[in-house]
Amino acid sequence: MTPPPEPVVIDGGDRACVALLLELRTCISHLAAGTVIHLIASDPAASIDLPAWCHLTGHAYLGPVRAATPAYALRTTAAPAATDLASPWKRRT
Repeated sequence: MTPPPEPVVIDGGDRACVALLLELRTCISHLAAGTVIHLIASDPAASIDLPAWCHLTGHAYLGPVRAATPAYALRTTAAPAATDLASPWKRRT
């Protein structure tokens, strides 16, 4: 499967980071490896939690995106580490 040429935009709105990461994990699970995601997220913790989650799962955190609303970029990996169903910041055992 080839990644799309344009970033996939996911609007996380004002969700708290736990809900944001749960939604992100679901949304990107079907995307091709190498897909660039632009995640819109107004939660101030997103700038800290998203890079940490990417490090945990193996996705590449690409940094903030210049936009009218806070947004962050990441690139999906082919084999992300699975996280707990209810706790996206914990690896599944």
